Amino acid sequence: MNPEILLTLTVLLAAVVLFITEWLRVDLVAFSLLMILAVTGIITYDEALAGFSNHAVVTIASILVLSAGLQRTGIAHIIGNNIMRLAGTNQLRLLIIMMVTVGLLSGFMNNIGVAVLLLPVVLDIANRTHQSPSKLLIPLAFASLLGGLTTLIGTAPNILINSTLQDQGQQPFRLFDFTPLGLVVLLAGITYMVFFGRHLLPDRDLGRATSLGDLLTTQYDLPKRLITLRLPEGSPLVGHNLASSRLGAALGFNVLAIFNHKSTQLAPGPEAEIHADDRLLVEGRTRNLEMLQEWRNLVMKRGWLIGEHQLSAAMSFTTMRVTSHSAKLGKTLKEAGFRHEFAVNILGVMIDDRIKATRLSQYRLNNEDTLIVMGSAPQIEALKNEHQFTDFHPLTPRDLALKYQLHRQVIAIQLPMESSLGGKSITESRLKEALGINVLAIQRNQENYFMPDADFMISGGDTLIVLGHADILEVLHGLQSLESEEQPQINLEELESDQVGVGEITLAPRTNVLGKTLGSLQFRERYGLSVLAIWRKDRAFRTNLRDRELEAGDALLVYGRREQLARLQKDSDFLVLTGIDQEIYHKEKAPVAGVIELGVLISVALGWLPIYIGAPLGATLMILTRCISIDEAYRAIEWKAIILIAGMLGLGVAMQKTGATALLAHNILGALDFMGPVGISAGLFIITCISAQIMPTAAVAVIMAPLALNTAADFGLSPQALAMVVALGSSSAFLSPVGHPVNLLVMGLGGYRFADYTKVGLPMVLLLLLIAVFILPIFWPLGL
Repeated sequence: MNPEILLTLTVLLAAVVLFITEWLRVDLVAFSLLMILAVTGIITYDEALAGFSNHAVVTIASILVLSAGLQRTGIAHIIGNNIMRLAGTNQLRLLIIMMVTVGLLSGFMNNIGVAVLLLPVVLDIANRTHQSPSKLLIPLAFASLLGGLTTLIGTAPNILINSTLQDQGQQPFRLFDFTPLGLVVLLAGITYMVFFGRHLLPDRDLGRATSLGDLLTTQYDLPKRLITLRLPEGSPLVGHNLASSRLGAALGFNVLAIFNHKSTQLAPGPEAEIHADDRLLVEGRTRNLEMLQEWRNLVMKRGWLIGEHQLSAAMSFTTMRVTSHSAKLGKTLKEAGFRHEFAVNILGVMIDDRIKATRLSQYRLNNEDTLIVMGSAPQIEALKNEHQFTDFHPLTPRDLALKYQLHRQVIAIQLPMESSLGGKSITESRLKEALGINVLAIQRNQENYFMPDADFMISGGDTLIVLGHADILEVLHGLQSLESEEQPQINLEELESDQVGVGEITLAPRTNVLGKTLGSLQFRERYGLSVLAIWRKDRAFRTNLRDRELEAGDALLVYGRREQLARLQKDSDFLVLTGIDQEIYHKEKAPVAGVIELGVLISVALGWLPIYIGAPLGATLMILTRCISIDEAYRAIEWKAIILIAGMLGLGVAMQKTGATALLAHNILGALDFMGPVGISAGLFIITCISAQIMPTAAVAVIMAPLALNTAADFGLSPQALAMVVALGSSSAFLSPVGHPVNLLVMGLGGYRFADYTKVGLPMVLLLLLIAVFILPIFWPLGL
């Protein structure tokens, strides 16, 4: 084994490990490995970049745009919806019609797009027919994978495998060369699911419904967390809006409605005012109200505290401007992490001629923003050495008070000696979240502890010097004055109307919000919807939602105005499953989109245009005819997949050039030569199928297709036949939820566990293995 082969195989092994562990994003892995191969000279610079202009990459991007055009004009939805309605209430008929519809549509559209389109329809039918979604959603996901095998453009691995055939001088597949075998696979998969597989599916009663009352009382079990709060006469909160009252920030409450003797306000927004004798229906924990009562003995005072508590002696103050090349631009102050990174506090932001000194954590930094900063003298000096900031002007405490009026924001909180907060860290006390404050210093026994970290332990008798809103004492007293009734006497169905209702949303397969919290996303502020619960796997989470990281497959129960849900439907990070009638489509463009798609299929099928020209032409026409906007077209392209494929194509070139592909083919598949063509075909399918469970299917196709073609050349077998085996194996990601994005999409909604996929998917894999060994040679003989 020469050094070039050894290095290439090391890079391949590193790619596999990183794909499995997900330590890095798959596109970053592929691009990094591509650069390594180029820098080490394994491939030339031109070969490193050739993948980005590869026929397969151009075709895949174009197919995604075509698919989005069909989706945006409503063609796929109309066809799928009307066909699905024919199923009626019979569960078996629904299963068959659903899998046939999804499978056939997946032959011409991106399979993820098909699943996304029909998912709300299937959930709606399941609800109306009182069937558990867990009996339908794995079949939906599996049908989309099987349907991708019915045409050349059905899935990315098909296109990549065909490109490999073409690059190695072999006869490529035509558009419908996949169809005979693909239809057999689809029919076999549906037959398996009808007679055997559906009995392996879990029957979990998730209690899904479209009314708020049903959802709250069944699946999400929220009635126990509903509280009616009354605002007494003379409360300091009278005249406040919901945002300034801090009901959400301090208590973690979602306000569902405001009742008074004159009217009922459903799903009130943050600007809704509250008045004396208003009754607020909220969702939350009564324990949080009890916590506020424990804070009754807190003593607060405002005034000239900067000098009084020696802040001016220990701390320095300055203004500074954010430069145009700062890495902090576009980040919120919380994300920018000034306190963690530079050990300084931001007291305010100068915006034009006004000072912003409240709710700073969610303020996004803009170019030329001027920040008012407090920190120790050495830390301020260190900031001056940062190229991200400029125009430093030192300030005196007098400047802060007279020029910026910031002395009003500096408040002292005196803890009684027997305070329940004693012995807790700053984080555990929840003072920061509840009151929206930032602890600048803690005074204890005549000593001052400046800039304490989050783990600093509070003691009874401490005085906390904090930065916060001037009226937090008033707000705290107002919250403590609220009167609660734990069992609200209200018909929950009255909380819905034509304008307001409940909805369920899930994360889109290509979402950018994985691992982020609702708080960091500013979900309530951005979308105007309250998240009441998160359904994950087979249970509902109802507490600490704002700080809970989102995971693939999560379903979120939201409440708010239906127009806000409709706006959310246009967001590429979320899918709206219930709560609105249907997506707004460009139906007037449906005939145009249909003609364009048909034109692409006919021109490619008859050989007038190659697929890598016909598909881009169709995508361009979709944009020019305004079936889809240029921005929607760019969003439709899965750029992460494009980078992944282009990078892996470079690895494929390296394996071919160095002889690594031939070495692997000879040592792995060559070992099965004693079993003849059948054994080689079976071994190739098994290796490809196992790889598809743990790696992106596109990457699997790029690696395994050259291996198959080298094996075909070594043992005198048909390259097309073995390429078709790789296609079957690449689309057999049935054994785990992480095998394909479609599997993850339905996991939370169906309440599935990891083992459910293995239990239902293993017989499906064995069925496809039998098809690859015994049925495939009928259409594609193994021998030349």
